[in-house]
Amino acid sequence: QVQLVESGGGSVQAGGSLRLSCATFGYTYSVVCMGWFRQAPGKEREGVAGLYFGGSSTDYADSVKGRFTISQDRAKNTLYLQMNSLKPEDTAMYYCAASFSCSSRLHARSQYDYKYWGQGTQVTVSA
Repeated sequence: QVQLVESGGGSVQAGGSLRLSCATFGYTYSVVCMGWFRQAPGKEREGVAGLYFGGSSTDYADSVKGRFTISQDRAKNTLYLQMNSLKPEDTAMYYCAASFSCSSRLHARSQYDYKYWGQGTQVTVSA
């Protein structure tokens, strides 16, 4: 089992930056994928960025490519999402998730591959 705790959300003006963190506890050595997801009110949850530990390969939603970067510090068991050039449409609750079964980078943003989820951290971007 894995426990995930997100932090770093907040309110920022358009064009600004935030860095989200996800501290991971438990059977972290069994994790093969981690991802960041977001859900805005009235919208479905979206896979924003995924990291497949095999080769440390990443995948991003088209809407955030070039602006967001997913990374990890294995020594600290922490996942990060650096978000730059934020837009009002990035406003959402952001969740990190961990998977024991994700098979490749192409599955790293699929919520159906993830069993463990954090509580979420709110990101609000004003125009």
